[in-house]
Parts: sequence; structure tokens; C-alpha cells
Amino acid sequence: MNIEEIKELLTQFDQSTLTEFDLREGAFGLYMNKNKVSQKTVALSHEQQATTIEPSQAETKAVSNQTEATQTTVEKTAKTEVMSEDTEDIISPIVGIVYLKPAPDKENFKQVGDSVKKGEVVCIVEAMKLMNEITATVDGVITEVLVNNEDVVEFNQPLFRVSKGV
Repeated sequence: MNIEEIKELLTQFDQSTLTEFDLREGAFGLYMNKNKVSQKTVALSHEQQATTIEPSQAETKAVSNQTEATQTTVEKTAKTEVMSEDTEDIISPIVGIVYLKPAPDKENFKQVGDSVKKGEVVCIVEAMKLMNEITATVDGVITEVLVNNEDVVEFNQPLFRVSKGV
């Protein structure tokens, strides 16, 4: 991508109603954000507030459930970091709800053991009522599905693990 293309993207983004834009193409990455406060800052301030307020019994249970969910996410992240060189993760480029099926009454796009080609749709992430097709970034075989249907996924969260060159 050359500088003129980047300038054109910036102009279009500035004139659009989008608040965030993330583009990944090979080793190249471009992220634009119009928000005054990033999502990570908001999440951090909510966590800080939760630790400084005296919780009631109901709140304690909710915080406990949230802590368990966070621990599960940390465990998944730790597993994700232990990858061999012949595997690659397909990651979510946006925050949203992941759909592993094209429709509720249809089969999953891809399952463990399915072969996948670069550019092939593996799931959909819904963000702000827009359905975004997530495509494979590499040829190979799906060795792990790292999310469940209708999970809320974060930016850069691994969705699938693919064994390359199989």
C-alpha cells in the first residue's frame, strides 16, 4: 500500500460515520480511531472502579463470575501464545459477536479437521449491526476453534488455529 492510497483511506474515513477502522494486509497494519476514549481505557476504568467500591453480596457474586471469565480468557490466551511455527491463528479484526454459521439453521462455516484456503470465509463478526466476513489468512487445516458461536470477541482475539501446509 502506497502513501497515496493511505491518504485516500484517511480522507474517506474522516468523512465517514465510522469511529474505528482496522486494516491488515500481510505485515502491513493500519488502525484509525475517532473515539475520544479507546475501548481499552474504558474497560480499564471499569475494572478500577469495581476494585475500589465496597461490593454488596450480589455484586460480589457478579465480580466473582467476571473473575472466573477473565481467568478463562487468560488461560485461552496462554494456550494461544504456545503455538508452533507451522500453525497460525485467524484473529478477529474487530470487536463484536462471532457467528460460526452463515444462518442459525445451517452448518458451521468450518470445523476442526476442515481444510481452508486463504481468503475463504471462516465466520462472521457482527459489529454495530454490520456483518463482517472473516476470512482465512493462510492455507491449511483447522486444528482448533477457539471461540463458541455467538461469543463476544475482542479486537485481535484468536478465533481459529490453522496448521499450515497440510
